[in-house]
Amino acid sequence: MDRIYRRQRHVYDLSRKYYLLGRDRLIEGLDPPAGGRVLEIGCGTARNLIAVAHRHPAAPLFGIDLSREMLDTARRRVEREGLAGRIRLAHADATRFDPALLFGVPAFSRIFFSYTLSMIPEWERALAQSVLWLKPGGELHIVDFGGQERLPRWFRGGLRRWLATFHVRPRDGLETALARLPGGIEVHTFERPHRGYAQYAVCSRLPV
Repeated sequence: MDRIYRRQRHVYDLSRKYYLLGRDRLIEGLDPPAGGRVLEIGCGTARNLIAVAHRHPAAPLFGIDLSREMLDTARRRVEREGLAGRIRLAHADATRFDPALLFGVPAFSRIFFSYTLSMIPEWERALAQSVLWLKPGGELHIVDFGGQERLPRWFRGGLRRWLATFHVRPRDGLETALARLPGGIEVHTFERPHRGYAQYAVCSRLPV
């Protein structure tokens, strides 16, 4: 990951804002309870966490990423924004992290993936790991590339070939994988907006 992002991190947000559709909708919809902790898995440059901090000013925020290069950029951005006291970052693998060891906290009210599942080889394991740390009544939010099923075939094929050059693979089985998640997880929103270009999901952990 560091090899991929060593140079890309400097232009990542500028180059992605036009085709990572739905990120701002996800941020708006998080709506964490007062004091509810929010975790982003694959936080990258901290673009999303900074936006969450401004939109939901009472929420303590956390982010993990596998790339130390991206985390270096993220920490600098968080400091420039004056948010170092609210946003905590850590180097961790999405498939085997433990927030008690990383941050000294037991669980989160909101966890989200924003265009990261398509880059995680063991993406289903990352989903299962994330729900381990979701509080009862908490929510898992996801936005990522979809199957582009209602877009022209030539566009779909070209987009997938281009994404593959960045090691990005849309997770066509996401809806099925969410339905199989353990731990009392209920899927109450699953959409494929923009003619299937993206997929957007919200799941909740049932109260005990």
